[in-house]
Amino acid sequence: MTGPSPVALEVPGGRPLVGSVDVPGDKSISHRALLLSALAEGTSTITGLSSGDDVTRTRLAVGALGAVVGEDGARVTVDGGRSRLSAPSGTVDLGNSGTGMRLLAGVVAGVPGTTRLTGDASLRSRPMDRVADPLALMGATVVGEGERCLPPLAVTGRALHGIDYTPPMASAQVKSAVLLAGLDAEGETVVREPVATRAHTEEMLAEAGADIEVEAWGEGRIVRLRPSTLRARSWEVPGDPSQAAFWVVAGAVVAASRVTVDQVHLGDERIGFLHVLIRMGADVTVHDIGGDVGSITVSASPLTGTTVESSEIPSLDEVPILAVAALVADGPTRFRDVGELRVKESDRLEATARLVRAFGGVASVEGDDLVVAGGAVATPGTVDAGGDHRMAMAAAVAAAAVPGAGRSRIEGWEAVATSYPGFADTLDRLAGGDR
Repeated sequence: MTGPSPVALEVPGGRPLVGSVDVPGDKSISHRALLLSALAEGTSTITGLSSGDDVTRTRLAVGALGAVVGEDGARVTVDGGRSRLSAPSGTVDLGNSGTGMRLLAGVVAGVPGTTRLTGDASLRSRPMDRVADPLALMGATVVGEGERCLPPLAVTGRALHGIDYTPPMASAQVKSAVLLAGLDAEGETVVREPVATRAHTEEMLAEAGADIEVEAWGEGRIVRLRPSTLRARSWEVPGDPSQAAFWVVAGAVVAASRVTVDQVHLGDERIGFLHVLIRMGADVTVHDIGGDVGSITVSASPLTGTTVESSEIPSLDEVPILAVAALVADGPTRFRDVGELRVKESDRLEATARLVRAFGGVASVEGDDLVVAGGAVATPGTVDAGGDHRMAMAAAVAAAAVPGAGRSRIEGWEAVATSYPGFADTLDRLAGGDR
């Protein structure tokens, strides 16, 4: 594999992927570990923190708010507490991180003064009304651009009060912003989820000593939070299952491959992609070693198309890479009600359809559904990732699945630095026969 420039990657096909992989620390847990450590009284430690730029931006942000962040070998230390935090004089740049911006908005909604948040061109095109609206109901002021409250944002913290809120879309980020604001709000804060999203925030709040209750509610849950002072603790961040998904699909679709991903978080809301792949016929073995952490081994096998409901993968992060599996599967795959992909780092709905077409498949967008015809033999393609790390990595897996020695080109590869800087090197190592 060679890259003629830092912004493009060429990937040859026809090379089995064999070996084991350790993926970066889970991004979702990493963001939350930093923010909860900044709010907690005392010194917290974090091991396994994601090395991607998104999490680095959150790490810099909590430092700008007044928490003291340091390193002790492989551990990151955060000396925090509410009395330390204040609105920074400069603008906080979250880069490409929508999670960082939305969660941080919830934190600073209760911090006196005005905190200004911005990001790159992609982030500045993503709607923040979904957090601005509930935070305004709690008493904060969030000002952005236009009707959708696009960044940059100005968040003016005030004395907050709890609300009873049902997000209009399945969003762990919205839930988390409201709960983080509710930590210091007067009265009880309630979030009602019609569809359960990843539960990291409520689980980690409970571990840090928050007064919080969670109950089942149909297919979702109700989270109740009362004002709480968090205690410092040690956080261990497991491997990111959304990053593991790329290797799991690669192991399934690249001929003669067998890949093991070690030390992955196996929380129920995070492994819907595994259930989809198993339903498609993938040869997958999960070894649960306890504490929602385990390893996943996958071997190349024929796949069959299926129907994927959005509720199976509420964040929709794994749709692009599942579309690569659908590309080569026997028969069509329909991803239902995935219109939320339009407001990710790119318009992932159209971008995923283009990716499938670039590698010789047939795909169409029908309303909020994505349909991949299947039955294709991947052919070399050229893809522009459009500043989206997941599109770039999905394209790399599709390129690896091309039989023979054809080479594919991925423009905009630099976007991968936001989440998985070592992805290309790991792909090259597996393709070289880590046997």
